Amino acid sequence: MNDTTALETERIVYVTEDGEPTGETAPKLAAHHENTRLHLAFSCYLLRSSDQALLITSRAASKKVWPRVWTNSVCGHPAPGEPIEEAVRRRAAFELGLPRLDGLRCVLPAYRYRTPPFDGVVENEFCPVFVAWIDDDPAPHPDEVGDWRWVSWNDYALLLNDDVTDVSYWAKDQFSQLKEFEPFSSLQNGTSVRDNGADPSST
Repeated sequence: MNDTTALETERIVYVTEDGEPTGETAPKLAAHHENTRLHLAFSCYLLRSSDQALLITSRAASKKVWPRVWTNSVCGHPAPGEPIEEAVRRRAAFELGLPRLDGLRCVLPAYRYRTPPFDGVVENEFCPVFVAWIDDDPAPHPDEVGDWRWVSWNDYALLLNDDVTDVSYWAKDQFSQLKEFEPFSSLQNGTSVRDNGADPSST
């Protein structure tokens, strides 16, 4: 099965306000529109083991939902019957070329959000938020990720408030909660990081 066929056949899981599956599923792309129903998803923040820098990514221009915006490391949807931790690892491997995630754990198990329309599409998710550690630079899939860079947590906070850079709604919304929990609450301002030369403000 090629990437296009896989994308067309991928299905999302509809859930209640408490995140319980309703038993209904739908094609992922067709289910996202101006009246998107609440469905199961995840967000994951990947930190570099050597210096705790955060990997941020710019969503590919070809994506239907929130294209060309900077966001956290990786997001996705569990398949019907798929444990959510396995979905995180599957998408990290597919989108970022990072099959190994160390210390993967959930930090916001009941996070839920609904976005305003963006290019005519509303995102509406019950979306547990995870964190994990990696050692390598990503090798992104071009249909998923347009750009990437490593940033300190302090620089990430500044980016979220940058009027010039397009940043995802959920990244901004999650930040106010994440900063109260480990490991994010312990990250030091001014962490020394190296990046790949990308500039989020240029996207």
